[in-house]
Amino acid sequence: MALDSAAVVTQLNRLLAFELTSIDQYTAHSRRYEDMGLNKLYERINQEIDDERGHADLLIRRMLFLGGRPDMDNRETHSIADDVPTMLKNDLQLERDNAKTLREVIDFVEEAGDFVTRDMLVGILKDTEEDHAYWLRQQLELIDRLGLELYLQAQM
Repeated sequence: MALDSAAVVTQLNRLLAFELTSIDQYTAHSRRYEDMGLNKLYERINQEIDDERGHADLLIRRMLFLGGRPDMDNRETHSIADDVPTMLKNDLQLERDNAKTLREVIDFVEEAGDFVTRDMLVGILKDTEEDHAYWLRQQLELIDRLGLELYLQAQM
């Protein structure tokens, strides 16, 4: 059975929308952290932007390899906030939604027999869950334990 490359590309474009949204949302939030003088948060979120850009690059390269066209216009809904707890919560929700979609697409490409794409997506899922989402959840737990004022002081 031949691989349905067009169907795989359609699924990869679903994921690309999440990566591009993450880049946009993280950029807005990181610049807000910088403006607030929260340099540690600014630096960490800038690292996340680079990670998301790397994920987008992998997806785009795979789509091109499969003869498809990356959709650079589509995005998920942005959830830009002005206060630190809400920014962190919104970013965590975006990562959780991305992980859910990654699992769906992993199942799809596995069923389609595209194990190269599957392996690539498993790596992205690992970053999404074990690095990005985990770190965001830790920050929210620190705010709960320390209180917002102490947490913010530690981020300066």
